[in-house]
Amino acid sequence: MQTDTQTIENISTWATPIFVANNPDHDFLKDELINFIRQTQKQQKSAIDSQVAVNAKHQLFESELTFLEHAHPEVMELRRIFEELVAEVAFDVNRNAWPQDVEVEATVTESWYHITQNGGYHDAHSHPNCSWCGIYYLDPGQASLDGKNGINRFYDPRVNAAHFTDAGTAYLGNQGYWDFEPVAGQMIIFPSYLKHSALPYFGEQDRIVIAFNCVVEIF
Repeated sequence: MQTDTQTIENISTWATPIFVANNPDHDFLKDELINFIRQTQKQQKSAIDSQVAVNAKHQLFESELTFLEHAHPEVMELRRIFEELVAEVAFDVNRNAWPQDVEVEATVTESWYHITQNGGYHDAHSHPNCSWCGIYYLDPGQASLDGKNGINRFYDPRVNAAHFTDAGTAYLGNQGYWDFEPVAGQMIIFPSYLKHSALPYFGEQDRIVIAFNCVVEIF
């Protein structure tokens, strides 16, 4: 930026990257994945089989945290897609910090499905013990940005960003959060420290997603 008396340099720091991609094999995998999830749901011992943050979840089914470890062809293919995608994301954000010609390997360490029924939600949370996380919208049901129905909300990680607001802070955005509308076949990848929630979902058709945590190694 140039003024009459000096040059002012704009240095933007501490950005939080979020990546969105479409699964090119979504139409091929969807039906078999949903059928397998429904079969697994029938075998659940409780609504929240993971037993993680049970009170933060309402009117939804959650599997154990090993869903992508099943030896099921479509599940195994989906895991491959996720791990390749996270490896690409990690390379993109770390390219200036890593050695040249590095080999990247991402490994899913935890994975689960959510079947959210009418009135269901998941309170704000983040994911420990991993570097990158993902959500895959297998069937978003009637989720929509209009009315904030069943969307995922991501919260500004700069905890003090909103401690004072006036005209000078308008650039900080919409009250410290970013809303993302679920779309069938989309995958959203984000850093594990980023708090997020699934807002209340209302619809006759279940909202089905697969979520996962990853760690990354380089060689």
